[in-house]
Amino acid sequence: MASPVGEDNWVDFVDHQLRGATDLESRVKVIETFRRAVQAEPGSLKVWMAYCEYFWSLYSDCQPGSDAGWPLEEQHVGRETFTLDHALNLWQEGYEAVQYRLSDSHQLWNRWVSLEMELLARTATEAGVRRITHLFKNRLAVPHAAWDNTSQMFSSFLSEYNRVNYESEMLHVTANARDAKRLYDMRDPWEMKLNQAQKVGDIAGMKAIMTEYIDWEIRQAKSKKDHHTLLNIRICLGLFSRALTGIMSSDEATWLNFLVFVSTWHSDIKMGRVKIPSAILPNMLDVLQRAVHHVPWSGTVWARYILAAEEAGLGFTDIERIKHAATSCAQLDRDGMGGVLEMYSAWCGYLKRTAMNPNATEEAVDLAEVGLPSALEDVRHWGKRRYGDAYQGDPNFRLEKILIQFLTEKKDDIDEARNVWEQLSVIPLHANSYDFWLAWFLWEMLVFASTKSKNRSPTPATLAQGLRVPSFATRVFIKALKVRTLDWPERIMDVYLQHCNDYELAETLREAQDTIYKTRKGVSRRREREAAQAQAAAQAQAQAAYAAQAQTQAQHQPQLHQQQQLHHQQEQYPQQQYQDYPVTKSPQAGTSPSSKRKREDGFEDEAANYAKRAKSETIMSAAELKRDRENTSVFVSNLPEGITQTKLRQFFREYGHINNIDLQKSEAAPAVALIEFKSPDDARTALLRDGKRLGESVIQVSPATDCTLFVTNYPPEADEQSIRDLFKHCGDIHSIRFPSLKYNTKRRFCYVSFRDRSSAAAATQLDGKPLEGGKYKLQAKLSDPGHKQVRQGAQAEERELHVNNLPRAASEEDVEGLFQKAGNVVSVRLTRNMAGVSTGTAFVVMETKEQAAKAIEILDKVIFGNHPLKVEVSKPPTRKTTATSRADGEAEGSPESSASGSGPSHVSGPEIAARTIAILGIPDTMNDARVRAIVAPIGAINKLVLHPQHGGAVVEFADAATAGKASLVINSTEIEGGKKLRVGSVSQLFKEKAEKRIDRIDLPHQQPPKKQDDSKTSKKGKTAAELMPPPPPIRRPPVLGKAGAKRGLGFVVPVSKVQKEQNAAAAAAAAAKEGLGSEQQVNGNGQSSSPPVAQKSNADFKKMFLEGKK
Repeated sequence: MASPVGEDNWVDFVDHQLRGATDLESRVKVIETFRRAVQAEPGSLKVWMAYCEYFWSLYSDCQPGSDAGWPLEEQHVGRETFTLDHALNLWQEGYEAVQYRLSDSHQLWNRWVSLEMELLARTATEAGVRRITHLFKNRLAVPHAAWDNTSQMFSSFLSEYNRVNYESEMLHVTANARDAKRLYDMRDPWEMKLNQAQKVGDIAGMKAIMTEYIDWEIRQAKSKKDHHTLLNIRICLGLFSRALTGIMSSDEATWLNFLVFVSTWHSDIKMGRVKIPSAILPNMLDVLQRAVHHVPWSGTVWARYILAAEEAGLGFTDIERIKHAATSCAQLDRDGMGGVLEMYSAWCGYLKRTAMNPNATEEAVDLAEVGLPSALEDVRHWGKRRYGDAYQGDPNFRLEKILIQFLTEKKDDIDEARNVWEQLSVIPLHANSYDFWLAWFLWEMLVFASTKSKNRSPTPATLAQGLRVPSFATRVFIKALKVRTLDWPERIMDVYLQHCNDYELAETLREAQDTIYKTRKGVSRRREREAAQAQAAAQAQAQAAYAAQAQTQAQHQPQLHQQQQLHHQQEQYPQQQYQDYPVTKSPQAGTSPSSKRKREDGFEDEAANYAKRAKSETIMSAAELKRDRENTSVFVSNLPEGITQTKLRQFFREYGHINNIDLQKSEAAPAVALIEFKSPDDARTALLRDGKRLGESVIQVSPATDCTLFVTNYPPEADEQSIRDLFKHCGDIHSIRFPSLKYNTKRRFCYVSFRDRSSAAAATQLDGKPLEGGKYKLQAKLSDPGHKQVRQGAQAEERELHVNNLPRAASEEDVEGLFQKAGNVVSVRLTRNMAGVSTGTAFVVMETKEQAAKAIEILDKVIFGNHPLKVEVSKPPTRKTTATSRADGEAEGSPESSASGSGPSHVSGPEIAARTIAILGIPDTMNDARVRAIVAPIGAINKLVLHPQHGGAVVEFADAATAGKASLVINSTEIEGGKKLRVGSVSQLFKEKAEKRIDRIDLPHQQPPKKQDDSKTSKKGKTAAELMPPPPPIRRPPVLGKAGAKRGLGFVVPVSKVQKEQNAAAAAAAAAKEGLGSEQQVNGNGQSSSPPVAQKSNADFKKMFLEGKK
């Protein structure tokens, strides 16, 4: 019968046997079974508790006066077998096996010490007191969860049995236990996480926490900062015992982690790198024996078992027994042929190494000669049995490589080894791989090099000029290029040509060039076909995905797109008011619908210019390859302190082209980086760095796929902090990206990147959440760069018509009656100006696309009310490069031009300029609503126009006083990202350019041109002209005869009294500043008079020039 696996199975197995134990012999067999159980599960608390309790019960039952009902003879034999010393020693053995299980080892300890104290209460000997005191001291020096309870138990014990030395003993114990308490406090957060997950029954969460806990413990054991290496190793072993006897007992990754941990420390001790006793580590073979019982499907564990047995010096029979145990296991191929190949590779490697040992016996060589082909045959039969004819062997042909090496180096049978290569070359799995052909070529070259000094040669004897050439290696390339489905023929052709250049004759080189030329043409056509097929497949997949999502959206949100369409149409005409049919006629005013203030013309022209520029730049960007950040990025966590982008780029540069690195540092946790590669293949390759050491830390690399959300339809005023607060309960947020509004100010969405998939999945549950009392319905979906919104609604279905040149007096009923000639009219919407007067434009929605086409056919250019109509299909709104919001946050009108019935008010240009300011330094990701939220608390706003192209906004306040106050308050106001706003003029704003953000490190960053510093323009020295002082200002009086007051020589300009006082005060202040004092006087006209300055001669200027050159 097979032995049980796992602590629960062992306890159930022994319990079943225990129920039938009615005599002494059967009870002894139960003890033997318990001994096997603790050998199979040496760190199991359950097994040790059951074992010790059962042995103690046998000791109690065989004592005189027991009511267990044992026969007298069995009682006598039992007292000799189940002695008190054996029982207490068993309790001690069990405690030593589980003492470093920090969370639950106190269960066995408390039971054991209570039995010891019961015995002491009956005898009360001094030796017993010393024994229990020693037990308590040792226990309190070990970190464990119930340390305080243990200390309280020791205090009570001293109060009863050693009150005289109570204080000294407690002080001594407290001092010795300081390190134990510190070590447990470091692990207490992990223990709390495990307890919380256990309370709610979250098994998956417990496994994840335990895995992270183990990795942390391994780092602690290796840490050079902590000097308690021995204690950390024991604690780590205790944690492994908890995991591998509990929820992780069948987890292959945890067992491999444990094996590597034990193996590494054994190696360090053996090489003398650490000075700790090897006895603290479990025996490697014992650990592997337990591992193969718990994860028998792991070929890697079986391979390590065979390798460890070879390293330990076990004989062929013992290692063969391990191999037979693996092949007899029904689960070895549970996950495919990978486990089978791993195990057989280890077995064949053992046979090869023993046979190729210089001291190998003939028997070892014979065993390898028979065993290697036999293993190959066994694997082939195994694969055929599992997969049938579809099985083509090991992609890495590991067993064949071992056999080829044995035949080449030990048996010197080159022909037989070459025959193995030939057999592999006819299998499509290998024939299609360039790696296989290069491996064969390298082997041929090694054979060629090794046979130079021998008579035997792989080259034909009829070579011209007597030159030895590696013709067998050349034939490998010839065979390879005949395979039309070779995965990388370009690489084979390059090596083939180089090989012929280096070794072959001229004729062979020419033939190789011909072959390569013809092959390249075929490969080029093949690559074109593959690209076309891939593109077609991608388009089909995308269309299927779009259709599926469109169907889902149509089922769950049938009205969403209609609302969005209405919103877009309202934004398309921000200066007009819309009223849906039916509508009551508004009183007409004498206001022209096209009247606007002249001050707005500049803004409109500027917007038009940027619209043209945006269109051209959009066309350019569309031609570029679209970035797929979601599928080409990886998260790198647990980074060391002081990590930089440069170090990360150097660490990952061998794994692919890096587009960008987003490094997030925090004082509370290690840094985390999001690295974006050029392609998904590069990102998958970078995952090989997972678990590697970078500096002092072992980093973790995980894919960032399905970790980013596309979030939209949130309130317009929401900033980054608002988004973080919205999703903070879902998990750790790495970053939030808002789009640029330079070329489309209507954008209102962002990308939220989480640190793991589970957090992103939890965040998608907020999709459809109502915000601000149901005003907005949040959309939060996993980001898909390949997805494109499938538009719905009347406009997308070409049922909406745009009608121009309608009579101003026409009502909705008139338009509906006109278009009913073409079919059923769903709705009519007339556009009106701020005075409520029709602008002569309407949007008519027909029931079907055909009816809309018929309406265009019969009504376009028809005379209606003396107006020739223009009817066309409504087009989607164009992009806007500015965003305008007016008083009270509306998109139309300002108080000066509102439809009050009195016509537009006339405001002068200087008045508008006095109450208008420009805000500079606004990021191109901040919309007008967020700018308004900053400005609105200062005072009433008439109009706000956002200009993302210039990185600013123009704000018109209700009065000049509010504008002045805003200039003081807004200037140097700090916004998100540490940036500060500035206040300037409107003309200054239009000279500014928005900050150019480049979120890639692989592109050169364009530095702004530096202003030349006059003090650093030249190192050569200044010229004579630069050394000379500036000439004094020349005042030329106005020419006589001009209009105005009399001026010229002899005339003094009349100055008012106030002007005289101002000039006198300014001159006095200037004199004081320059230190002129009383030497400079001010005349009655406010002009200063100073002593005459001596004229400089040519000699003076020459002297100044020579001094300047020194």
